[in-house]
Amino acid sequence: MSRRRRRSPCRIAYAPPADDTLVKMANPDAFRAEMTRTLAHDPYGHGSCSVAGERDRREATVGGAIVLYYVSGTVLTVTVVRMVALS
Repeated sequence: MSRRRRRSPCRIAYAPPADDTLVKMANPDAFRAEMTRTLAHDPYGHGSCSVAGERDRREATVGGAIVLYYVSGTVLTVTVVRMVALS
């Protein structure tokens, strides 16, 4: 029987441009919860795609926003650098 080691969820950090968008969203707490539920647990999943051929530079649609982010596996952090709220 093979045992898979479960990874700890990544920390979500917001760069200033993304944080500015976050505070203007209608329900920022719901968005943060959705980020934790999805990208924090699987930053390479959730329908994300690499940007410019870089594996750790990603884009995904989460909670009504297009999110551009970087994944740092060494410190288990997803850094959101830009967001565009769709609603």
